[in-house]
Amino acid sequence: MSAAFSPTLPTVAPQILTSLERLVAVVGQLRDPKNGCPWDLAQTPQSLMPFVIEEAYEVVDALARGNTADIAEELGDLLLQVVLQAQVAQDQGQFDLAAVADGISDKLIRRHPHVFGDADASDAEAVKRTWQAIKAQERAAKGLAPVAGLSEQLAKAGRTNPPLAAAMEISKQAGGAGFEWNTVEEVWGKFEEELGEFREAIAESDQAQQQAEIGDLLFTVVNLARWYGLDPSAALTGTNRRFVQRFEQVEAALEKPLSDYSVEELEAFWQAAKRKLAQNPPKAQ
Repeated sequence: MSAAFSPTLPTVAPQILTSLERLVAVVGQLRDPKNGCPWDLAQTPQSLMPFVIEEAYEVVDALARGNTADIAEELGDLLLQVVLQAQVAQDQGQFDLAAVADGISDKLIRRHPHVFGDADASDAEAVKRTWQAIKAQERAAKGLAPVAGLSEQLAKAGRTNPPLAAAMEISKQAGGAGFEWNTVEEVWGKFEEELGEFREAIAESDQAQQQAEIGDLLFTVVNLARWYGLDPSAALTGTNRRFVQRFEQVEAALEKPLSDYSVEELEAFWQAAKRKLAQNPPKAQ
């Protein structure tokens, strides 16, 4: 199906369009060379990268907590990053928000011929097959192989995911292709090997090697999680949350600055906090 195909689409509520136009106008004013905001004018696509990641994580956090007001607010912050990136690109003569919106609309229409054309897709599996066939056509049009090689897929997973999730996806895809241990005991053996190599790097005081070895150790831990059917990202998120909750309890119990307590005293506060939270788990915020 041609990307130029224009199906009949549902009418968008005028208020939504008005609100989006207002946001675009606000961002345009912030980037106005004469009367704009100095901070916004100083931004580049690269300087804004951390904010894209941060806002995406905050959306995920709000969704996980199920707080409707927070979800709406965080989606707004993420939408701002899209509009701001497009405005910066427009100021540099590259592309504008219309190109961004048209591009994704064309892609959605092109990849859903069962909705916007006369193709048939009776179930989710049929949709997936159609999607993959169209992606192959798109790759061929770009002069690429119809199907990405495994190394290309792994590289993409590494580029487009946070490090822990990337490690999980890379190991999952490689394992699924046959690059895999025979038993979980072999994974444990690899863990012991990597732990030993990390200890050796620490002893040699070579920071570059230390960095490489702790990366190998973490990657092996991710593989252990995969073999046991665990989600390392969710596990670490839970650990971070529990640490903060316990630290809040420790702070509440202190009568003087944290630095005035000995390690032993702080450990006692920590253990008391763990017991208290175990008896009365905090409610999700």
